[in-house]
Amino acid sequence: MDLGQVLQAGRSGFVYTAASISIALLLGWGLGKLLRVERGISFLISTGTAVCGGSAIAAIAPISNATAEEIGVSLGTVFVLNSVALLTFPVIGTLLHMTQTQFGLWSALAIHDTSSVVGATAKFGAVALAVGTTVKLARALWIVPLSVGTAMAKRSKARIHWPWFILFFCLAAVANSYIHQLQRWYPALKHLGVTGLTVTLYLIGTGLSMKTLREVGVRPLIQGIALWIIVAAGSLALIRAGFIHL
Repeated sequence: MDLGQVLQAGRSGFVYTAASISIALLLGWGLGKLLRVERGISFLISTGTAVCGGSAIAAIAPISNATAEEIGVSLGTVFVLNSVALLTFPVIGTLLHMTQTQFGLWSALAIHDTSSVVGATAKFGAVALAVGTTVKLARALWIVPLSVGTAMAKRSKARIHWPWFILFFCLAAVANSYIHQLQRWYPALKHLGVTGLTVTLYLIGTGLSMKTLREVGVRPLIQGIALWIIVAAGSLALIRAGFIHL
């Protein structure tokens, strides 16, 4: 993709993600009510599914005064579904003979975390990776207005966490494309990033115990799984029908 195509994908992605986030939050609220999930954890799971997985939960949790148990279950649910998506999305895309543009768009709208979008689309192809990354970053930008809105609604004085990883991601992409003198260091930095992500997931896992799950209950997990299936299946159907396209 050239720069013009990337900018077009970003503009379209911003509109699509605005619609998908609004729908996902409403669906999450409805499922939480239906399943009688505690309001705080229901909002965290809905936010993580709608916006940007663990990054959104980490940004919203201090503002909404979430407990450690609520954060642990929300993050655990999101990361488990990320792993499922990473393995199943490329298979589904291949079976449905999706184009790389379609697959990149679907992954960006339906997979929680940016890292998993990158992993899934990279397996599918270079164009899918470019589309998926661009639209996903547009989706992640909604962390800021959602955090501001939550702070206003909760009258919270907690500091809003800005998604600096988006800036760093763009800087890394520019460096990899244009600063060829440092290319010998990139494999080591990539390995360091993967190691850091693995350690983070491990630490999150250590905070998620059976005792925590018993205290919070299984309903939040059901809410997270059901919401993700609806979002993934709905966005896939709209893309296949041509209602969502680049």
